[in-house]
Formats: sequence, structure tokens, C-alpha cells
Amino acid sequence: MVRATSRLLQRQGYEGTGIKQISREAEATLGSVYHFFPGGKQELAAEAIRHGDEEFAVLLRAGLDSSPDLGESLASCTRLLAEELRASDWQDGCPITTTALETVGRVPVIEEAVAEAFDNWRAIVAQRLRTAGIGEEDAVELAGTVINALEGAELSAQVARSEQPLLVTGRHLARLLAGYTGDRA
Repeated sequence: MVRATSRLLQRQGYEGTGIKQISREAEATLGSVYHFFPGGKQELAAEAIRHGDEEFAVLLRAGLDSSPDLGESLASCTRLLAEELRASDWQDGCPITTTALETVGRVPVIEEAVAEAFDNWRAIVAQRLRTAGIGEEDAVELAGTVINALEGAELSAQVARSEQPLLVTGRHLARLLAGYTGDRA
């Protein structure tokens, strides 16, 4: 149910996804949805956001751990995102953005799950930046910049139906971070 909800929210958003559709997609009865998620659609959506958080975190870690060179590892992240986006025919961008934008300020349980996801992603990036020798304060701030750039580039790539925005962002993030590590990018 959580996986099906995550995909539906990713593609259709919170408002465009009904509980009956979730039950059909998950091949579950409506009663079982409410049995496992007595808080209904909001509770299920928050859990789906957490699922999307972990899916993206796995991809982020794979890219960041792909090379000892920080710039190359960031470029790898953007290539992985581009490959995933292209493979979904440009449908599956960030697993939480659509729902986050629709529910901000209106559905606290979802807002909290979204905030936790962004915190998690920034923490993953900040840890990689620290291991590359970037100081704590810069690592935390740059991690926010990296996640913000990836989010924007992914949306641009989805709209343009092109990998280019992601690949360009990866190259420029590598150059930016080289200024902090002394690497050539």
C-alpha cells in the first residue's frame, strides 16, 4: 500500500490521488487500507513520503559513494537521477515534491514527513562533504545548496524531458565544491 501510494503521489499529487485508487493500485480492500492506516489518506500519505525519502536516500548514497572524488560523485548523482527520470518517461521526478507543494501549511502530518525527508537528504550530503574535508558549517550549508540544486534541476529536466539540466547542474556543483576542497573540477 505504501509503495503504491508513493508512486501515485509522485505522479498525481495528494489532491489527485484518492483512497479508492490507492486500494485498487495496491490490490487491497478499502477496509484493509483503513485497518493498517486508521488515520486514512493523511497517515498513508505521510508514510508514503517516508518511503519516497528512503528511496531517494538510497540513490543519493549510491551516487555520493560512487567515487572518492567529490565532484565525480556529485556528477554521478545527477547521472543516476537523469537515468531514473528518463526510464520513467519523465514521469517520476522527486518522490515528494508534488505532495509537498500541495499540502504545505494545510496538512501538518505530511508537512512533518516532508521536512524530515529534506533533513535526511541534507544530512547524507553533509556527511559526504565532511568526509571530503569540508568544515562543519560549510558542509551543512553546502548540503542545502546541493539538495536545492538537485531538486530544481530534476524538475527542469522533467519539464524539458531532457537530462541536460541535471547533467549541467552536476558539473557546476562539482566546480563549486572544488573551491572548498582544492580539487580540480
